Amino acid sequence: MSKVKVGIIGCGKISGIYFTNLQTYDLLEVKACADLDLARAQAKAKEFQIPVACTVKQLLGDPDIQIVINLTVPQAHAEICLAALEAGKHVYVEKPLAVTRGDARRILDKAKQKNLLVGCAPDTFLGGGIQTSRKLIDDGWIGRPVAASAFMMSGGHESWHPDPEFYYLPGGGPMFDMGPYYLTALVHLLGPIRRVTGSANITFAERTITSEPKFGQVIQVQTPTHVTGILDFASGATATMITSFDIVGGSALPRIEIYGSEGTLSVPNPNTYAGPVRIRGKEAKEWSEVPLTHGYTDNSRGLGVLDMAYALRSGRTHRANGELAYHVLEAMHGIHDAAKEGRHYEMKSTCEQPAPLPLGLRADTLDE
Repeated sequence: MSKVKVGIIGCGKISGIYFTNLQTYDLLEVKACADLDLARAQAKAKEFQIPVACTVKQLLGDPDIQIVINLTVPQAHAEICLAALEAGKHVYVEKPLAVTRGDARRILDKAKQKNLLVGCAPDTFLGGGIQTSRKLIDDGWIGRPVAASAFMMSGGHESWHPDPEFYYLPGGGPMFDMGPYYLTALVHLLGPIRRVTGSANITFAERTITSEPKFGQVIQVQTPTHVTGILDFASGATATMITSFDIVGGSALPRIEIYGSEGTLSVPNPNTYAGPVRIRGKEAKEWSEVPLTHGYTDNSRGLGVLDMAYALRSGRTHRANGELAYHVLEAMHGIHDAAKEGRHYEMKSTCEQPAPLPLGLRADTLDE
């Protein structure tokens, strides 16, 4: 099978794991990388033996590149995705799909017009931990899922990130930064969302950076930093979700739990690919850890690109797709809207529940 040639736009911190992982997949070939700072692209090309480092325009003009991987900052996601689609390339973008619902919809509409694919991170739900959780649910180990809880409880990024200002601007905050991992996992496990509501606060109006190189600078917070959401799923299940940058002393809450008619499932951190996965049945007195049924338990960012490449070859639907990403983006905005306006937000979009991965895949393939 001939390789699918890809190009990476955006050579910042997250790009390293993509360069590393994509080069281990037989179906993919990273042909070029680009960045607004050409020197940064050249440095990555040298580090990872990428044949070409170039401008964004040059990469988009390369007729051999089929998939553009967009790793730019969120504010540039829509611009780069639309340019790639206009150039006839399939596109896979880091989360979120775009900052606004309008820009995200324009991306999907352009892809449909051009008969091209859109993929979007996170792809962590393809890892062994959440795939094992999905198999347990599908096989009836906890009966009918009736409810769920999800918690992302942390302090702020100003204590460790070199450029933390974005996280406190519109389009940032804990919901838009970390919510995609949790919501994507919940949709994979429970199906699409019907409506949402929520409450949101800016707990600390100012944040002082304690990381280098901006130690001592003060950030004016412009987006909610503690967001509580309630989600009603089309299946009838309901979920409580909290995302926060306001947790000073740490938290012992679980990441995700799914409550079924016959038991409870403890789902691992959706920002990782591994376990542990634990289950407790109706009559059980203790939790039992379940051996993982699926592989891809290391940091496997890029799995979504690989799955998309196989979808190109076979014509099937790729799992980390644009409609899923749009549905998650709308839910995040919907929770913020509901909190601001004091109402339920009825979801306008839906999506297919992504298909589970089959058992027994080789470590370098998602071929079915």
